[in-house]
Amino acid sequence: MDHHHNSDFHRSSNSLDSDSKSSSLNSKHGMDTIVANESSFTYLSGENMQDIKNDVSYICPYSGPVVGTLTITNYRLHFRSQPSSDKDPVVIVDCPLGAVSRIEKVGGASSRGENSYGIDIFCKDMRNLRFAHKQENHSRRTVFEKLQSYAFPLASGNQLFAFNYKEKFTEDGWSVYEPVAELRRMGVNSANNDTWRITRINEKYEICDSYPSVWAVPKSAKDDLIKQVANFRSRNRLPVLCWIHPKSLATITRCSQPLVGVSGKRNDADETFINCIMEANAQSDKLSIFDARPNANAIANKAKGGGYESEDAYKNVELTFLDIHNIHVMRESLRKLKEICFPASDDQKWLSAVESTLWLKHIKCILAGAVRIVDRIENMRMSVVVHCSDGWDRTSQLTALAMLLLDPYYRTLKGFQVLIEKEWLSFGHKFAQRIGHGDNHHSDADRSPVFLQFIDCVWQITKQYPHALEFNEYFLITILDHLYSCRFGTFLFNTERERVDKDLKNKTVSLWSFINSTHEQYRNPLYGGRNSAIQTVLKPVVSMRHIRLWKGLYCRWNPSMRAQDPVYQRTRELLALQEQLMKQVEDCRLEKTGNQQQGNRTHLQQNRLTSPLH
Repeated sequence: MDHHHNSDFHRSSNSLDSDSKSSSLNSKHGMDTIVANESSFTYLSGENMQDIKNDVSYICPYSGPVVGTLTITNYRLHFRSQPSSDKDPVVIVDCPLGAVSRIEKVGGASSRGENSYGIDIFCKDMRNLRFAHKQENHSRRTVFEKLQSYAFPLASGNQLFAFNYKEKFTEDGWSVYEPVAELRRMGVNSANNDTWRITRINEKYEICDSYPSVWAVPKSAKDDLIKQVANFRSRNRLPVLCWIHPKSLATITRCSQPLVGVSGKRNDADETFINCIMEANAQSDKLSIFDARPNANAIANKAKGGGYESEDAYKNVELTFLDIHNIHVMRESLRKLKEICFPASDDQKWLSAVESTLWLKHIKCILAGAVRIVDRIENMRMSVVVHCSDGWDRTSQLTALAMLLLDPYYRTLKGFQVLIEKEWLSFGHKFAQRIGHGDNHHSDADRSPVFLQFIDCVWQITKQYPHALEFNEYFLITILDHLYSCRFGTFLFNTERERVDKDLKNKTVSLWSFINSTHEQYRNPLYGGRNSAIQTVLKPVVSMRHIRLWKGLYCRWNPSMRAQDPVYQRTRELLALQEQLMKQVEDCRLEKTGNQQQGNRTHLQQNRLTSPLH
């Protein structure tokens, strides 16, 4: 992949301008370039300088120390080397402070030796940065304090950068997802489908504070029943509609675990409601419940008052455990992956090192679960209920992936944004806790790469179906970069309710505004569009032989593992060529139509002339 799109460890001075403009972390809309002590970069709207230090060494793990200027703003850390000769490349490091996980001082007053006194910065985007300071300059303390203050604003009662960022875009990303319009697109409340209804029973978030305000539920389920069901589900997260098949009307619904406990409590309302979901699909007299957890974990949850649906209590239901591990296992797996990807693993043992992280095994497991859901819906025409413990981590992974595989709409640029807004943001995946936006609790047990795994699974699908998705790898990396950056309001806070309370739509900019205003660079030139073959259900092969490590993301900071050919440049050229050819086809079509019309007119005139009336 071409890493001219990411703020990189190494850039030559002649390529700096074009590179920084197209970085996913540096927008090119409406900003000033500020030059200070020969350290120049483009400031965002609302971004201002907090500290600048010359004579700082960046300790590059690949090519050793380089001396340059370190600039800290309220949004980023930026380092630019000062080459000693024209032949030396300019080294640029550009890192949004939102991506910083922790900062540590290295060395003390007694430290001897060059570059032994400085600061280590550990990042959420798979890299670590080390800067060395000269002790006599006393520059380390102020740099450390500024970094702490702006990387972790919540720790000192300040607000995230997104609330200062006021850039205007041609598109309004906040209007991408409208829940009622999306339910109508799927056919809810249409003549073809009168078994589901749209309800605003949760408009004030009183039934479930981590669910959206608009739901679709079985038409046969009255509001009183819905309230009773909510009380029997963990965190009141009762089963509500995610997706409905346009022909069979088989559905995907999502929820949390039932509160059955050790004694195996039963609940008439819950059993009735599950039956309503099954009966809303006339094609099948069975319902499939997928519990994302390993069986042992689900049993252990009974001791805490949770559990799973017993096939004895819930009639005509089949229960399947998908063996996806919990957030703590996934966090540890990513930690191991980072260890081998950055700075670098022993080349001789690379493959065994990747395998030992278990990361690819976890990715396979999540994707396999989604494929099983698709099989029930598409081949067996059964409705499916998906849950884990609370229904906001593994459940989001499974429903969103299954919907992407089933529905070509979610494979478009806009449709994928709708999918994230719906299954992740509106249904309360706890982004603030899982990512740790603006807080300094780097060892918090709530942090976990759940959303990252989902995006990784989507990337795996793009590798197996290069024509099926309208967007490219750069789009996925841009989403992940801004998951951490805190520049946009999109991923902030944990629930829809909190985002409404904080008025994010008016006080922050949406990531989709940024992306949709420059959408050309995110398009996949191989996309088949409305081609009938692309409109089919995708069934990826879920085998370890097909699951691969996403080096373009996890190893992008390592120059030796970077693809050498400029993929993105070629992508843009292909898109331009495609547009040119389509225009030629359209011109030929118009010319042909024009010629036909001219021919018809000539034919009519000749007929008139040869007519007996003349």
